[in-house]
Amino acid sequence: MKYLPNKIIGALWAIVATFAISCSVNEEDANITEGMAKVNVYLIDAPADYDAVWVEVLGIEILPKGEQEDNGSAWINLTNEASEDRMINLLELSGGASARLGEVEVPAGEISQIRLLLGENNYLLQGDNRIDLTTPSAQQSGLKIKVDKPVQAGISYDLIIDFDAGKSIVRAGNSGQYILKPVLRAVAEESATIEGVVLPLDAYPVNVAAIIGTDTVSTFAADNGRYMLRGLKSGSYKLVFTPNAAFETLELEDIVTSSGEVTELESIELIPIED
Repeated sequence: MKYLPNKIIGALWAIVATFAISCSVNEEDANITEGMAKVNVYLIDAPADYDAVWVEVLGIEILPKGEQEDNGSAWINLTNEASEDRMINLLELSGGASARLGEVEVPAGEISQIRLLLGENNYLLQGDNRIDLTTPSAQQSGLKIKVDKPVQAGISYDLIIDFDAGKSIVRAGNSGQYILKPVLRAVAEESATIEGVVLPLDAYPVNVAAIIGTDTVSTFAADNGRYMLRGLKSGSYKLVFTPNAAFETLELEDIVTSSGEVTELESIELIPIED
């Protein structure tokens, strides 16, 4: 398994959970039960300054609008039954990569909120050191995010959870303990995407950040140089490409995004730093 090196540039990393729900427009699925919609759930990640971050994902719960959240039977469960698939290294989920958590049918109407269910086997790796992540008891019932997303019968939807760890791993004073305190961000359906290729591969690892106002969404380019920034709102972004120490940082201004569209950029060529 391939891990990202410690020298990766990036602020702490945040579990920003981005929920980008994209509809397969005008595409009906014959396998969907009448009166139901299908939700496909994926997990992606933003960068972090660790070698690996492993989380135990037990499943997802979805609450239709109009149901009471304290009614346990009202939640629609998407359980990760296979124990070998529950452990996910978040740092592998960048550069357009994702982990598919499964699919589930929900009644047509509106999704009110979802819960991400984590187990207790969560830890990070720094070199040869394994550091367990403590999860506060208040979070053990699931991490709630409001969605408020209409869904139509016969249509498949993608629910993308952007699990960005930088603001979510907190060191507890001088105790040496690390606490997992997820910070979640929700992006409704008509989100935008920026994608492209950054070269040369000698510049790897390359952090790619999209900045608009005070908001930043970031990822790492994959081994082939491909990057993808999903769950963006419409607007004009500054893109910052931060490679390894042998190459210069590059900034691009005025990268415009539109809801429901993919902005494909021309290939980016980073410049080596002269000796």
